[in-house]
Amino acid sequence: MSNPSEAFECRWQGSRLLLMAYLACMALALCAVWFSAAPLWLASLLSLGCVLHAGWVIPRRILLTHPHAITGLRRNVQGWSLYSRASGWQPARLCRDSLALPQLVVLRYVRRGRWLSESQCVPADALAAEAHRRLRVRLKYSRRRWR
Repeated sequence: MSNPSEAFECRWQGSRLLLMAYLACMALALCAVWFSAAPLWLASLLSLGCVLHAGWVIPRRILLTHPHAITGLRRNVQGWSLYSRASGWQPARLCRDSLALPQLVVLRYVRRGRWLSESQCVPADALAAEAHRRLRVRLKYSRRRWR
């Protein structure tokens, strides 16, 4: 019989606080580019790169509106799984450098069949307070969390 404490699932939503922090950093980056001594063509190219990066990151990693955005984590007898609307639950391996702080959880994972790791930030405003606490506790103290 499986241990009932092994079963765990949580799902989160997009974060407005993370969006505000990202946009503030983007504004600082654009100011740094335009107030630097870089030629106009280089400043324009770097600004375009910033805008393209924002267009990719905001729906996939911050607001989680893209179908492939990771919006859930589950642990059961088969191991860890990640959820996206496009793919459903898919097996993954959590990396040891995942971070669980009181206001922020940074999940580092490798999906099955891939060799590059990915990350997902889960700030406190993306989950209910109790669910965020349970996620932090699970990541810190689970016996077989890295398997």
